Amino acid sequence: MLKKIYKVIGRAALVLSSFAIIALLLPKFVVLLFASPRTFSAEDVRPTRVVIVFGAGLLRDGSAGPVLRDRVDTAVKLYQSGKVDKLLMSGDNSFVEYNEPEAMRQYALDLGVPNEDLVLDYAGRRTYDTCYRAKHIFQVDSAILVTQSFHLPRTLFLCNWFGVESTGVEANNRYFLKRSRIYWNTRELFANFQAAWDVMITKPLPVLGDMEPID
Repeated sequence: MLKKIYKVIGRAALVLSSFAIIALLLPKFVVLLFASPRTFSAEDVRPTRVVIVFGAGLLRDGSAGPVLRDRVDTAVKLYQSGKVDKLLMSGDNSFVEYNEPEAMRQYALDLGVPNEDLVLDYAGRRTYDTCYRAKHIFQVDSAILVTQSFHLPRTLFLCNWFGVESTGVEANNRYFLKRSRIYWNTRELFANFQAAWDVMITKPLPVLGDMEPID
C-alpha cells in the first residue's frame, strides 16, 4: 500500500515538474521567436526618433556599472551615426542614493551627447514599467531598444505589446564572464514567465504621472 502511495506521489511530482519546465521554457521560446525578425545590427537598423536604454546595476560610487555602460555605449553610437535623435534613459530611482537614469546621463554626457537630447525616466523600475511608460508617459510610438542579447527579446516583446513599434540592437561592446552570462540567461527564464503573466493575467500599473511627450 505504501509503495503504491509513493508511486502515485512520484508520478504526480513528475507531471508537475514537466508542467513547470514547460511553463518556464514556453515564454522564452515565444519571445525569441517574436524578437528574431526585429533584431538588427547597429548598421542595419532603420532610423527612428528615439532609442530606449534600459537600466542596469550601478557601482558603489553611483556611477554606471559595466553592463549599463555597454548599453549606453551602443545607444550613443546610434545617436552619433544619425540613427536616432533622442535617448530615453529609463531605470530605477527608488531611493535617493540609487539613480540609474542620472548615471546613464552622466556617462552619455562624457561621451559627447548634448544634454538636450537626453530624456530621463526615473520610474523604470522593471522592463515592464519602462515599456509601459515609454508609450503612456513619453508618448513614444516607435523606438530602437538597446540592451544585451539575453534581455533584448523580452524588451521587444513588452514594448511592442504596449504599442511601441520597436526594433532591437544588441549591446555587445564588452566581454562578460561565462558564469555571469549563464546566470543572466537562467534568470531570464523566470523573467520571461513573469512578463507573460503580467501582460496576460495581472496587468499591473507602474508608477505613472503627467505625460511628458518627447518632442
